[in-house]
Parts: sequence; C-alpha cells; structure tokens
Amino acid sequence: MDFKGHFAVEKGRCHPLTVLDDHSRFAVGLQACADETGKTVQDRLSTIFRRYGLPDRMSMDNGAPWGGRSEFSALSVWLIRLGVTVSHSRPYHPQTQGKDERFHRTLQREVLSRYSFHDLTQVQQRFDRWRDIYNLERPHESLGMKTPVSRYRPSPRSFPESLPQIEYDSGDLVRKVQNGGELWFRGKPFKVGCSFVGQQVAVRPSVEDGHFDIFFAHQKIAHINLNPLPQPLPQP
Repeated sequence: MDFKGHFAVEKGRCHPLTVLDDHSRFAVGLQACADETGKTVQDRLSTIFRRYGLPDRMSMDNGAPWGGRSEFSALSVWLIRLGVTVSHSRPYHPQTQGKDERFHRTLQREVLSRYSFHDLTQVQQRFDRWRDIYNLERPHESLGMKTPVSRYRPSPRSFPESLPQIEYDSGDLVRKVQNGGELWFRGKPFKVGCSFVGQQVAVRPSVEDGHFDIFFAHQKIAHINLNPLPQPLPQP
C-alpha cells in the first residue's frame, strides 16, 4: 500500500491511494483521495476490506500515515486489531515496494499524463475504468502473460464492522499502556508508542534470560532488556 505522488485537479489536489496484492498484482484499491490522513486511509480500506476480505499482512513504507519500523501509527493499531500483520520497508529502500512503484509508473504513463481532471469524482471514474483494464484484460509478463484476476483470490476472512476483543494467553503478563506511550514492568518504564495509549499489551519472556517481548494482539511491537548495560573498562 502506498500513495502515488499527488497532483492538481481544477478543484484541489488528488492523492492516489494504491493497494496491490503481492502475489497476483491485482489492484484491490485505486482511490482518488483528498488528503493522506490516517482517517482517509482507514475509510477507504474499510470499503476495500468489505469487498475483498482481510489480508494476512500489509506492507508499506515509513512515511505518514503508515508509521515506521520503530513507531506504529493509529492506522497500524487499527490494522493489527483487525488481525492484519503490519510490516514496513527498510528506510531509504523503495525497491522493497517495487511492485507498487511499478504500478505507479504505469498509472502515470497511461492515465495521469494523458488526462486533466475537474474534480476527484472525475478522477475516480477514470481510475475505475483503468483498474478494470489493468486487472481483467492486460496480460503481465511477471505472471506468465496471465491477467491479475486469473491469479487473485479474495480473502476468506470477512471484515468485522466492530473491532474484535483482544485475547491473551493465560500465562501472559498483561499491562496497560499509559500516557506517554509507556508501560511499567518490574518497576521500570518502557516505551512502546503513543498510538497504544490505553491499550492492553502482553509481556512474554524471550529466549534470552532477562529479555521480554511485548505483543499487541498477535504482533510483536517492542522488546525489553532487563540486563544491566556493561560498564566501560577503566582507562589505564
């Protein structure tokens, strides 16, 4: 998932949101958005999920509103609550999102460089027509000259209209994330992220002695090391 670079229309600007299935190249979403806020993305993803079901994982870069490798956004928290694993590309490595970048170049060449638009409604109409051609008619060399729709299968996991309750194992140490995005464990504060304030997380022992992993629902979000840092050797 990513935003294609925004462009001007007669009434404002358009921020194209693109959501691509990694296996089949099927474009499950091509949305003409007025901004790049988390709320806008969540609204558009809700529509996509109702139609195609929930994915197991979503990959995105480290910009807004996705969050990053060390900080989860409110949008990421929502996705994790839905049972979707969130992953991010390596910083400054756009090739990790290479399939979506290739999709953006094709969209630019075949749509955005050929047409001008009055408003977002007109953009969305053009996007919908082009997406049908891309998904249903055009053969892809990477798919053995098959069309994306021939390889795509909707997810059997339906989109819930209300977020499911989080259940942790009986052996988990459950803590509530406090203001400032911290939790207290064994008398010490540890940072997990402001987007988790008010949420319950689970602390689980890691394989190393004195190390613990922090999980929100199914996803690991942080790590705790209770071992003291080694002291520097005295100078001779």
